[in-house]
Amino acid sequence: MWTRKSLQQLIKEKLSDYLFIVVSNRQPYVHIFKKGNIECQRGAGGVITALDPVMQVCDGIWVAYGNGEADRKVTDAQGKVRVPPQNPAYTLKRIWLTRAEEEGYYYGYSNEALWPLCHTVFQRPIFNDEDWQYYIKVNQKFAEAVAQEIGGKKAFVFIQDYHFTLLPKFLKELLGNQVILAHFWHIPWPSYEAFRICPQRKEILEGLLFNDLLGFHIRYHCDNFLETVDRELEAKIDRERFSVIKQGHETIIRPYPISVDFEGINDIAQSNKVKEAEINLRQEFGLTNHKVLLGLDRIDYTKGIPERISAIDLLLKVHPELKQKIVFVQMGELSRLHISKYKALNDELNALVEEINWKHQEQDWKPIILVRRHLSFYELLGFYKMGDVCIVSSLHDGMNLVAKEFLSSRFDEKGVLVLSQFTGASRELTDAILINPYDLQQFAEALWQALILPEDEVKRRNSKMRSIIQQNNIYRWAGKIISELLKFEFKE
Repeated sequence: MWTRKSLQQLIKEKLSDYLFIVVSNRQPYVHIFKKGNIECQRGAGGVITALDPVMQVCDGIWVAYGNGEADRKVTDAQGKVRVPPQNPAYTLKRIWLTRAEEEGYYYGYSNEALWPLCHTVFQRPIFNDEDWQYYIKVNQKFAEAVAQEIGGKKAFVFIQDYHFTLLPKFLKELLGNQVILAHFWHIPWPSYEAFRICPQRKEILEGLLFNDLLGFHIRYHCDNFLETVDRELEAKIDRERFSVIKQGHETIIRPYPISVDFEGINDIAQSNKVKEAEINLRQEFGLTNHKVLLGLDRIDYTKGIPERISAIDLLLKVHPELKQKIVFVQMGELSRLHISKYKALNDELNALVEEINWKHQEQDWKPIILVRRHLSFYELLGFYKMGDVCIVSSLHDGMNLVAKEFLSSRFDEKGVLVLSQFTGASRELTDAILINPYDLQQFAEALWQALILPEDEVKRRNSKMRSIIQQNNIYRWAGKIISELLKFEFKE
């Protein structure tokens, strides 16, 4: 079984002569001002959850966009700072973007074009040429920053996600055989019929095919990518090797289901800090005498949050005896409010929660609590631990690590996972109660089943799923990718 120690050993034996660089848009640690002081917060999101423990093992360099209000105060002249703050283990190099670059590259092309394009949730992508030009410019900026770090050395560069489809091309043009590139695509890859509407589809595909290794969560997304290449480019697809050869360069395509640090989460969940956080959360929201259903998501239209709130509404309508006995807590950070669709979603959630609370409230009890704030890691685990039911109702998701974090934190093997069949996680966690979030009746019935599931059955299911996550942990994900990378040789 892959462990932190075995990954550390692999890196020590095989990677010690090379630089290891991760590139992502979102940074693993953010510095903010709080009560006149600078505070460091762990970044939110699946990429951080997955890669921070890996980087702590390998003492590499993480290149990311520095968007924290106090970020510049703690970095050196090159934009570098050692992290994590309490036990520095690797270097974070921050890239500074102008307001126009952030607006065009991040809010524009990445999240109004590529994000809805890849998620089949009926949101029309917006392709704006000015946004595309900023997307190119920022990809070039990151390429130059990475090249500066590498200098004359040889390096493995691990690129994250849809923000950097052109980065592999720019890096190969700048550094040639000095770099071996892996790229992991954290969101779904759509069918060809969906992807073909993208005006820049050829540039995106060609950019990605400068990678030596390109990973997706599941085989289905690999198949979609290969079909897209087959229909759009002059390239040879080797079905036996599962690779694409274009202009003499081969890109290996592989599925790597991403995961979490099971042992780390399991151990920390048993700490006094998490116990204290759980007690404080229960007191803050008045949850001591209720069964708690919980949702934890960035406020995003792909996560199926209105659908789950509507399912709670129907559950209470069909089972009024649950009133004053259950509370649904939706915790999540606001996201991308500069984009009109996200602002509209936020307004929709406010209206929906107000309507359903008004309909069902009795005395001082309301069924739904909607909280928008950042949680510390201890609060996050405390939140998971107090949940009798954890609801993950994504309409379309690459993997979804909330499901895996929840189960990893439940050393008591309690708490029922209700999981959308449209997540990558549903392929592995088949003992969850699986739902189609578009089917409101089935969704509400699944919540009822979760609430009445016998305790021994809950433990049986959770024990089985926890074993799967323990085996297929984040170190296995990273170890398999690094092992595949090491098969490539630096050419002279």
